[in-house]
Formats: sequence, C-alpha cells, structure tokens
Amino acid sequence: MVAPGVRREAVEHVVAVHGVSQRRACQALAVDRSSVRYRSVRPDDAEARAAMKAVAAERRRFGYRRIHVMLDRQGIVMNLKKLRRLHREEKLQVRRRGGRKRALGTRRPMLVPDAPNQRWSLDFVSDALTDGRRFRVLAVVDDYSRECLALVADTSLSGLRVVRELDALITLRGRPAMVVSNNVLCWEDFAA
Repeated sequence: MVAPGVRREAVEHVVAVHGVSQRRACQALAVDRSSVRYRSVRPDDAEARAAMKAVAAERRRFGYRRIHVMLDRQGIVMNLKKLRRLHREEKLQVRRRGGRKRALGTRRPMLVPDAPNQRWSLDFVSDALTDGRRFRVLAVVDDYSRECLALVADTSLSGLRVVRELDALITLRGRPAMVVSNNVLCWEDFAA
C-alpha cells in the first residue's frame, strides 16, 4: 500500500517527464485525481508543538502521556491521540534505559596461587531430601592443591556456624593468605 503523498509525487513526475496531462497520468497510474489535488486543511499546531517541546526538554524522561498531563495543567487541551502523533512527528520518543552499568577495569585480576594455603575457596550447595526438607553444604577447597578441606552439611548454616568451621580448619591447617567465595575476595591478609 502506497501513501497518498508518494502517489502524488509519482503523478507529478509523470506529468513533468512525459508531458502528459494530470488526468491521463492519474488514469495510467490508477490514482484518483481527488487525492492528487487534495491539499491538507489540518492546522499547523505550532504553539502546541512548541509547548510540547518545551515540556519534553525540561522533563526528558516524560513520555507523551505525562506530557499530555503537563499541557493540560498549562491550559493546552488536546486529544491524546493527536498529541501522540505530534510527539512521534517531532521524534521525542523516550529512549529505553540500558541495563545496569558495571564497573569495568576496577577489580584487579586474582593471582594464581603457587603454594598450598595461599587461597581457599568457599561455596554453598543446596539440595532437598526425599521428604522435602532443604539442606545446605559448605565446601572449602584449597585452590592450589584442589584438596577439599571441609564439607559441612546441615539444614541451616548460619554465619556463626561458617566462622566456627573456618576457625576449626585454621587450627588444623593454618591460616590462608586469602579466602574467596564465588570468585569475590572475602578476606585478604587473613592472618591478621
């Protein structure tokens, strides 16, 4: 489906290039002469456009509905559909917000351990028993030797319980230089 403006331009082109009458050009292109001769009687709405642009410039995150409310408060009464059309013609659509910005390059890369007890990793695993009760398992691994230092399973693992288990491991194995959980540094210079 071709817009009336494009049809009008096609007829004008045929008249100019081929030197035929408007009547014959319309007949050849199967276009109604009334649509070619039509001149828009729609008002310009210059003051409504200016007010809408002013509100949109002041409130950048406002869409056409909120702009409609603001114009109503200013005394400019307009049909919402007309305002939406003007809003679209002026290209005032609000851009969609992007995702959450993540910090780039702020974290230093984690060093690869070159001896045992330099870095321990903590991880929590969760599952359910056959009767539906949930349980969690705390896994502590030495990153250099890949040795599992502890597996603590219970229906509830509080922070105090985790600290108690880590203290027991420290008395047994000595203090690590750092402890990480989900590749995020929890405690560095753990010996302090």
